[in-house]
This record gives sequence, C-alpha cells and structure tokens, in this order.
Amino acid sequence: MIDPKIKKLLGFKPEEPDDEVMAKWRMASTRVCKPCWELKYCPYGPFVEQSPLLPLTRKEAEEEFSEIADVEFPEEIPEEIADMACTVFGHICPVVFVAEGFTETSEPRRSGRYIPFQIKMRVVRRDNYTCQVCGKHLLDNEVEFDHIIPVSKGGSSEESNIRLTCFKCNRDKNDLVGI
Repeated sequence: MIDPKIKKLLGFKPEEPDDEVMAKWRMASTRVCKPCWELKYCPYGPFVEQSPLLPLTRKEAEEEFSEIADVEFPEEIPEEIADMACTVFGHICPVVFVAEGFTETSEPRRSGRYIPFQIKMRVVRRDNYTCQVCGKHLLDNEVEFDHIIPVSKGGSSEESNIRLTCFKCNRDKNDLVGI
C-alpha cells in the first residue's frame, strides 16, 4: 500500500488507487534518463529543491531519532518510487515530472531506435563519414548510426544523441553508455 502522503508528494490524489498510481508512475519513469546516472552529479542544482523529498520510513525514523513525536511516517516506500530519488540531493528527480512524449510538430515523435532520414543525413555530414570511436573513414555502405546513450537506458533518437560508427565499433559497444 502506498502511503497517502507519498501519493500527494508525487502529485497524485491520496484516494487514487495504488495500482493506478503505480501504472502512471511507471509510465512517467520509463521516459526518464536521469542525468546523474551518466554525469555522476546533478545538473539541475537549486531547481531540484523544488521537487519533492521522500520522507523517512517509520523504521528509518526510529533508527535516526531516539524519540518520535506524533509525526506519522510511512511504513515503506515502493522501490520503483525510491529509485527515482536524486543520487546527489535525495529529491525525486525533476526529469520524472517534466519528461513527456511531446513533439514540436502535430505528429507524435517516434521513440525507440528509429532515426529519421533527415537526422541521418545531418549526422553523416556533421561526422564527415568518420567513425567517432576509431577514426576510420567510412564508405556509404559502411555507415552505422550509434545512440550515444542507448535507447535501453533512456536515450533518444535526436541528432545530439546519434553518432557515426563503423560496424566493429558499433557491435563492440552493445548498451554501454558513451563508449
């Protein structure tokens, strides 16, 4: 059972059923690539302080304080919610609240591994037909497109997350970030 205080902190109504809250939370958190996972620091700085800070659980509060007043602490916090806490400040990562499947056009942006032709052409020109890992000059039939932050780790198919690689370098990487 999700404590009503936690639901409220995360922007849900306290009376909303737990299964609906978790379904919405899973949907929001799947669109997230927490920057601190790759950067090892929080790029949001003071902005993160506007995000909710999860309370201590009852057990943590009892360990931390010798006497607990009439303050109610949740018995537990679901792991899927706790996983979205900032690794630096402890607040829920702001990315969870602002990451949406939005688009600049009237058509929804395709998510996943699909890379639009225009982006492929811009990346080929930008990277000058050169593998960005080993430096090998590539022919048209040798060009491979690599997601710098893998789709499996939340990376997008936007131009800034795509680079050219040769076949060997792209296969050696698998889903390792930025290698």
